[in-house]
Amino acid sequence: MVVKRAADVKLVVFVCEAGMGSSLIGATQLKKRIKDLGLDVRVIHSPVNEIPPNTDVVVSHQGLSERARKAAPNAVVLSFKNFLNNSASEYLLRSLAAGEDVAEPLAS
Repeated sequence: MVVKRAADVKLVVFVCEAGMGSSLIGATQLKKRIKDLGLDVRVIHSPVNEIPPNTDVVVSHQGLSERARKAAPNAVVLSFKNFLNNSASEYLLRSLAAGEDVAEPLAS
């Protein structure tokens, strides 16, 4: 399991199938909230198969998580079930704001 220290998280990539619609909206919302916290973290959107190699954290719908792990093996992959209630982004924001490690939650 990949774990990142909050201070080491510099690039978050919000992914979707094509990198155009849902990831753009998700990245824009996450970028604003990270900026509001005053954190120096870059947030971009991308197709799941084109995740940059220097990515620290990937946020994806659970249906794309395995592909994201394969495309970015050194990144923490946080997945969510519902765009309207995105628990992955909420967890990431809480962890970064508190200076806590960011890790993929264990499956229950």
